[in-house]
Amino acid sequence: VQLQASGGGLVQAGGSLRLSCTASGRTFSRYGMGWFRQAPGKERDFVARISWPGRRTLYADFVKGRFTISRDNLKNMVYLQMNSLKPEDTAVYYCARNTQDWGSKYDYWGQGTQVTVSS
Repeated sequence: VQLQASGGGLVQAGGSLRLSCTASGRTFSRYGMGWFRQAPGKERDFVARISWPGRRTLYADFVKGRFTISRDNLKNMVYLQMNSLKPEDTAVYYCARNTQDWGSKYDYWGQGTQVTVSS
């Protein structure tokens, strides 16, 4: 079971980034997926999740209207489009797999990708 997040980087406030999460086939099919983030010295926060096959989404209040989660089931990819980035969005972002097609429990986590937003 492998998940790998990528696409992070340094961006100015107001800018955009798109994060990608690559999943192995058996990891991805029939499971919901989520994005989390962890800033230095803080706990990991839920950011967004998407159901299998992708009809339902849920966002944390602090990203509503700015971030969009999506998935490409043919490519086994999950994306997080992040717009209007703020310095407080700076964190390591992780993708994770739900234990079912939709839910709040996660069993596999990928390595994170650093997002840094400068003011």
